[in-house]
Amino acid sequence: MTSSGSMKILMIGGTGPSGVPIVRRLVEHGHAVTILHRGTHERPETPADLEHIHADPYDEQSLAAALGDVQWDVIVAMYGRLRMVANVTKGRCRHFVSVGGVPAYRGWTDASLHDPPGLPVPIREDAPLIDDPANDEKGYRIVRTEVAVFDAHPHAAHFRYPYLYGPYQPAPREWSVVRRIVDGRRRIVVADEGLTLHHHCYTENCAAAVVLGIEHPERSAGTIFNVGDEEVLTVRQVVQLCARELGAELEIVSMPYDLAVPAWPLLAQPLPTHRVLDLTRVHTQLGHRDVVPARQAVRQTARWLAEHPAALGGIEEQVLTDPFDYAAEDALMDSWLSARASVDVPDFAVPPRWGLAYTGPDGRPRTHAGFAE
Repeated sequence: MTSSGSMKILMIGGTGPSGVPIVRRLVEHGHAVTILHRGTHERPETPADLEHIHADPYDEQSLAAALGDVQWDVIVAMYGRLRMVANVTKGRCRHFVSVGGVPAYRGWTDASLHDPPGLPVPIREDAPLIDDPANDEKGYRIVRTEVAVFDAHPHAAHFRYPYLYGPYQPAPREWSVVRRIVDGRRRIVVADEGLTLHHHCYTENCAAAVVLGIEHPERSAGTIFNVGDEEVLTVRQVVQLCARELGAELEIVSMPYDLAVPAWPLLAQPLPTHRVLDLTRVHTQLGHRDVVPARQAVRQTARWLAEHPAALGGIEEQVLTDPFDYAAEDALMDSWLSARASVDVPDFAVPPRWGLAYTGPDGRPRTHAGFAE
């Protein structure tokens, strides 16, 4: 197997948010792709002549029977019980590529594990991982799974995903904005001005990164990569981009985090601290760059969700834990705005400003009328 030419590739999964564009890209590049999945989700975007194997990648016997004694150039594990998949596929391929998650990092799920609370920005690729299940059991299991992958396939390439966004995302962050717009809402609550940075990745962007890892084993073998959009948008920017795409005027009502209860699903974490990933390896080793800029990707996602709305009260909304309780939201916003209006800001003897360190609005006057170019 080389980094060029057609390869025989087995995709375990391939019908999820990033699986669909990964399969499409591999087929466009001339590879012979087979997808193995349970048959629950057949996507219209999947190439019609693709070979399907229907088996359960959560069941060891089902998976082993489906694989038989066939050998593959590459096996890509995106679905199922990854530890078991890695073990069952041992010796069946020349290159193993898998997908996991960024909660492997210590503090990703619970920023209070750092003192003071909050992850480093960005969190380095070699930052400490969860090593105690008492701190974060799910994160600990993710770390143990990564170890199992490389025990079975020492030259594997593994990709840590953050939250994804785009078509078919089962936890569509942007739906919390889009549904409110579709429902005719004209204001929305954000926490702390919506300035939290939370790294996400558009499905087309992470797909492009994974395909590079598949096609270039000489660069990806034995490495764990973080993936994410090159630009990390604030929550406020996400809200504004969704509204702009759908032609809506949406007033942003900012509240302190502890009061901004309706905004918690947009943050998807128990603190309004930043979550930003170091992407050095995927950029330098694989040469990856976003194929869709984040601002454009958010707008495309908002449009897709408006045209493919989630079922009201359905699984997506249950996963988001967003009740869309507009009566409660209005009562909260009205109370907050009333409380703010009742606060009298006293006159300061010397008004606080923004500092004199640079020539900002409070900088000293010019000593010369003009300046040299």
